[in-house]
Amino acid sequence: MKRIVILGGGVAGTLTANYLVPKIGEEIKKKEVEITLITERPYQIYEPGYLYLIFNRLGEDELKRDIKELLDPNVKLVTDRAIRIDTENQRVICENNDFDYDYLVIATGSRITPEEIPGLRDAGHWFYDMEGSVRLRSALANFRGGKIVVSVMGVPHKCPVAPIEVTFILHDFLKRRGVRDRSQIVYTYPINKIFIMDSVIEMIEPMFEEKGIESRTFFNPIEINPEEKKIITLEGETEDFDLLIAIPPHRGARVIEDSGLGDRGGWVPTDRYTLRVQGYENVYALGDATNLPVSKAGSVAHFQAEVVAENLAAEIEGIEPTAMFNGKAFCFIETGWEEATYIWFDYFTPPQPVMPSKFVHFVKIAYNKAYWLTARGLL
Repeated sequence: MKRIVILGGGVAGTLTANYLVPKIGEEIKKKEVEITLITERPYQIYEPGYLYLIFNRLGEDELKRDIKELLDPNVKLVTDRAIRIDTENQRVICENNDFDYDYLVIATGSRITPEEIPGLRDAGHWFYDMEGSVRLRSALANFRGGKIVVSVMGVPHKCPVAPIEVTFILHDFLKRRGVRDRSQIVYTYPINKIFIMDSVIEMIEPMFEEKGIESRTFFNPIEINPEEKKIITLEGETEDFDLLIAIPPHRGARVIEDSGLGDRGGWVPTDRYTLRVQGYENVYALGDATNLPVSKAGSVAHFQAEVVAENLAAEIEGIEPTAMFNGKAFCFIETGWEEATYIWFDYFTPPQPVMPSKFVHFVKIAYNKAYWLTARGLL
């Protein structure tokens, strides 16, 4: 029997499993193939929803689903924490059991590491996990005016456009609450421009200016002083704040680092087209876990899952795998409380945003509701 192990229960892992089952259904039925998905928590979170939770537009329960509800019943679900990947012996070692594999799919995602910035845990807020988002929701609800700094503290990070979105929505949120006129919004970015894509910059810079949003570039925080509420940067600058919304540093999953499979950031070196892990013919990686020069976003994982599933199915059937990932990404960008735009791009096509509109915003809101169909592989 061929054993396929998928490590990770986020959108990348569940989609790969759900796309794969129909392609090799006969082999599964004959017990020639077994698919096992290992996840350390029994539920999946719709992480883009954190952006709406902090403004009290979605609740915690709306962002969570049991993985059993999302996963094809032909996939064996294991809830356990992976400790190490032993590529030499083709085994995933977990806290409670070990799992041998013939093919491995790494979909371990990324993690925030606010501890890399001294003082950030004490003085900062973020919306990249449930606990942080709930704390930030409370802070925003009680904000009565002052200086808010939205600070990107390193790249790459999940959903590259999220800092822009939270800044725009924050502006409208404060206006609706009648405190924008006594508030200052400052957006910071670590390189010499306010975003990595020039076409997006061309759209958002005039909008920042129109809305009175200030920006700082070449801004790399190395310490937060909680008592004085100051950000201290690598460049020798300081910035005070009343409320700090941080995009914390990100790294690859701990199991990747502990297994010696990651680069300096803990990201898995991955072939940009085949999605094979470099140096391993029978290991694939996708989603946030990879070192690929693409957005760490759910849409990217979606498109990659199709490629991985097709190639794995070909290998199971003894056919040379030929599916290729072209770098495709699609991202909504909220530009206010009720307006949004979107971009799509790939390795060969640069992004070009459309004009923001209420229509695109409502499409995004509808997708928030329909996301669970995507996770099941139905949308």
